[in-house]
Amino acid sequence: MPEIAEFLLWPALACLVITGMHAYLGLHVVERGVIFVDLALAQVAALGAIIAFLAGYGLHGGGAYAFSLAFTLIGAAIFAFTRTKKNHIPQEAIIGIVYAISSAAAILIMDRLPEGAEHIKHLLVGNLLAVRPHEVLKMAGLYAVIGFLHWLWRKPFLAISTDPGEAARLGYRVRLWDFLFYATFGFVVTLSVAIAGVLLAFSYLIVPSVAAMFFCDRVPARLAIGWSMGTIVSLVGMYASYRFDLPTGAAVICVFGAALCFMALFKRFVPVRGRRLSGE
Repeated sequence: MPEIAEFLLWPALACLVITGMHAYLGLHVVERGVIFVDLALAQVAALGAIIAFLAGYGLHGGGAYAFSLAFTLIGAAIFAFTRTKKNHIPQEAIIGIVYAISSAAAILIMDRLPEGAEHIKHLLVGNLLAVRPHEVLKMAGLYAVIGFLHWLWRKPFLAISTDPGEAARLGYRVRLWDFLFYATFGFVVTLSVAIAGVLLAFSYLIVPSVAAMFFCDRVPARLAIGWSMGTIVSLVGMYASYRFDLPTGAAVICVFGAALCFMALFKRFVPVRGRRLSGE
């Protein structure tokens, strides 16, 4: 057991850090109804890393991170400024288009690179077991800063996520706050994709938030459920990966799916209150 604990220590800490930030951001994403925005931004970040690799940078170095961040901020600007009041074009359509184009471009580039298929697999499911201590500490520091900014800006962010029309009437500049939300979101996604991969980052964002919505509507309670679920699933998934020699990212994602199904069944025996998000 000590050998397992030593082997999984830093991957487990990485998962806990990702859970802490993604479960919170998932509240906003679900309320905004832009479920696949994380998947789209994650794929945009991956495309940036691939282009950096094509330009001669390492796939996991500082150059790749800079390219990924630049591409993600462009994606953030697109999502912020394509959100309209009349919603003639659903924002999910824009998000889907960005995801499809980014994915196709990544495949075209990787097809011309040595071991392109292996790189695509890594970008999709990551390699948590290879995470290094300084990467976890860097991610924790960045997430702490972004978490502090979201705490400072919690009123406009929450108002815009739940009712953008009312937020505009209250005097909030919706597009500016939207850009700040997606920009900070992009910092989170860029780093989590580099460590956990596109699909696992998406799972950490959406599954805990959806599971929490089965049982409550208040922000503190939903965060508590999301953080608890993410922590337990991470530990169980990584242990299963180690015990049965499975790909770590894929194992954690499947445990997320099993846990969500279990909670959906359990929900039938628990009273469910209102759906409106409340910060009280």
